[in-house]
Amino acid sequence: MCQHLMLVRDSSKTVMDFSGGIFLQVDMSDLSPEEQWRVEHARMHAKHRGHEAMHAEMVLILIATLVVAQLLLVQWKQRHPRSYNMVTLFQMWVVPLYFTVKLHWWRFLVIWILFSAVTAFVTFRATRKPLVQTTPRLVYKWFLLIYKISYATGIVGYMAVMFTLFGLNLLFKIKPEDAMDFGISLLFYGLYYGVLERDFAEMCADYMASTIGFYSKSGMPTKHLSDSVCAVCGQQIFVDVSEEGIIENTYRLSCNHVFHEFCIRGWCIVGKKQTCPYCKEKVDLKRMFSNPWERPHVMYGQLLDWLRYLVAWQPVIIGLVQGINYILGLE
Repeated sequence: MCQHLMLVRDSSKTVMDFSGGIFLQVDMSDLSPEEQWRVEHARMHAKHRGHEAMHAEMVLILIATLVVAQLLLVQWKQRHPRSYNMVTLFQMWVVPLYFTVKLHWWRFLVIWILFSAVTAFVTFRATRKPLVQTTPRLVYKWFLLIYKISYATGIVGYMAVMFTLFGLNLLFKIKPEDAMDFGISLLFYGLYYGVLERDFAEMCADYMASTIGFYSKSGMPTKHLSDSVCAVCGQQIFVDVSEEGIIENTYRLSCNHVFHEFCIRGWCIVGKKQTCPYCKEKVDLKRMFSNPWERPHVMYGQLLDWLRYLVAWQPVIIGLVQGINYILGLE
């Protein structure tokens, strides 16, 4: 004789279990977290049994929406890159805040407020005219610091996830769910702030370089660049010990324009630029970062650029899909 299982959850968080003709009433609060998860899992299976056709329709709607949204976003980015980048940056900055308040992730909220406060101050300095001489280096130092912290945090989070998958967490007597939560949290922090930092840095780099006058996003620069001036910070490249200025190593691009090494590295990695700040000739990043230990920084930056789409637009697209399902009566 077949036994039937029915799980129902009412407002008092009580589970009614009918199995083999026996009626049981169990308080959810008396169950362990693992038992609660099993009850919820069984309830979800029972709720969706027999809805295969509706599920297939929902999957088709999801795929179609993703394809159409991707095409529209690509066209928007190509035709109006400035508005696309600003809207994307705003969404990356604000959308996680909504989920943070809704789900009571207070630790993330505190870090978000601190990051936003310092970044707002740095952005304010970068967009002021006339530009203070020390501002470019302040901007690049701040965003380079966030870049390195996000890189290290992401690596630690990834290692924690891998250790958990291979069961190495048991050596330290850490529960798998705790180790996985720790790893995923660090991975999220690293990737999110890494993506956000690069977009703010790119915006600040454009403003500062345009203000200094040796760079123009479209058209010719307003100033002629001499061999003795760094186009990124506007300071003298070679100074005497008795003179006021920046004394550091220099770097010459393949176009023969010379810059402070810190400035051009900040321009390319932190500011997401791959062209000369003056003549716009493409920069050979492999030559600039010839040290094998520096190559991962380039790949990490490319990964962050790819993740921008997931962080900024994926929640919007999923919300749109849910709205379409609701209108069509698909639950």
